[in-house]
Amino acid sequence: MTESDLDAVAAIAFVSFPDHFEGRPMFANRLALAAQGCFVLADGDGEPMGYAVSYPWRIDSAPPVNSLIDAIPADAEVIYLHDLALRPDARGGGATRAIVEQLADQARSRGWPAIALVAVNDAVGFWTKQGFEVRENAAVRTKLASYGSDARYMIRRLQD
Repeated sequence: MTESDLDAVAAIAFVSFPDHFEGRPMFANRLALAAQGCFVLADGDGEPMGYAVSYPWRIDSAPPVNSLIDAIPADAEVIYLHDLALRPDARGGGATRAIVEQLADQARSRGWPAIALVAVNDAVGFWTKQGFEVRENAAVRTKLASYGSDARYMIRRLQD
């Protein structure tokens, strides 16, 4: 992902997550802090068809929706998959699995034991198929308040 992709990324996010709006400033913030975890999926002419945003973060935690963060935490424990979205016409081709596996490889190479995410829009079943499991506890429920009542914190343990 580059700065020139951010308008397209924000447009894909708006279509994919209309109830969990995150604007261009949030994407620019994450790109500036963790460019190695920000990707776009592009078609032949280079137009973004999807994106992924991930960065090191604390386990059992997630930044509030559409918030800016000052820095990657020094005590980060996992790779946090903040967002992964595809345009409707790009879904179903296996791109999501490829992106998740690339992030898993990246996490392993950096010594991170897991990937975490917050599933929204009733996506728990989708993420379960990608190897994630729901992780429930009181601290997580409190931190997910801005994500809506269907939000579930999920984690995928990585094996060497």
